[in-house]
Amino acid sequence: MKRPQGFERSAARRPGAPAPTAQETAAPPRREDARAAATVGTITDPIPIVRTQETIPERTSAQSRATADRLPLTERVPSNREISKALRAARAERRRVERGEVRRFTKRSRRRRMAWLGAAGVAVALVLGVVLVGLSPLLALRHIQVVGASRLDAGAISAKLDDQVGRPLVLLDQAAISSDLAAFPLIRSYTLESHPPDTLVVRIVERQAVGVVQQGPVFVLVDAAKVAISSSANRPAGYPLIAATGAAADANADSGFAAAAAVLSSLPADVLSRVDTISAKTKDDVSFTLRESGATVVWGSAEDSALKSADLTALLKAAPKASRFDVSSPHSVTTG
Repeated sequence: MKRPQGFERSAARRPGAPAPTAQETAAPPRREDARAAATVGTITDPIPIVRTQETIPERTSAQSRATADRLPLTERVPSNREISKALRAARAERRRVERGEVRRFTKRSRRRRMAWLGAAGVAVALVLGVVLVGLSPLLALRHIQVVGASRLDAGAISAKLDDQVGRPLVLLDQAAISSDLAAFPLIRSYTLESHPPDTLVVRIVERQAVGVVQQGPVFVLVDAAKVAISSSANRPAGYPLIAATGAAADANADSGFAAAAAVLSSLPADVLSRVDTISAKTKDDVSFTLRESGATVVWGSAEDSALKSADLTALLKAAPKASRFDVSSPHSVTTG
């Protein structure tokens, strides 16, 4: 059985045996020491080894830790607490550097995003401001002004729209206003203008009478669309009598009435005031008579009415006593 290194049977002490001497317990000299001893010489007397023990005052554990903490890390082993603290600091520094790199590489996109967010915020603020101000009672309708009424009563039109008073200007009922104004046949068209904070302006265009249509014993003043403006038992003065046999203009735009109304609308004011009666069986045979002289004007169709009006004005000046003026062909007019 192989014994462990350094184990000698003779070194084992039996119970009650005397303690081994220093020479017996001393380790065998190494080969280098033996070679050195052979070179110097044999030492016959052993050199006594005197071991002195220095008395070191014992320190408390707290003082030892304090002394160890004052030493630099390079001269001592750091504690677990110091290692954890250093790791946390390293992680924090790494996160800080990473955030800086991310911000540096995303600087342009962040600026672009901030610009878009700013624009969107301004737009939302404006919309909310307009909505809140528009719906507030400060912009509620309190006054209605009617502009352009001559035959119509402006007060009656304003009273008809009283149901809109108290509503915010942005919430006025356009359909209800149109229905209320339809009760006035003389209104040809209208526009609404909101004047903050509390006023609505109604600009109306009245129908302009172009002539008189006789319906039995009654004379009806009509506009170019044959909409009745007024009626009376006597013929209104200053308006020509329209004798057209075609369908109404609102049913057929090519009717005789439509052609006659178009011709009357194109005549100069000084010529229109002299027209007594205008007749048209079709759209191409319009003719009318003049009041004072009773002369007849053959107009033809309503085409080239501006040129025909200029020709007729010149003929009336050149031949005021003529009984017939034919301008149906504007490039070849005749008188008789």
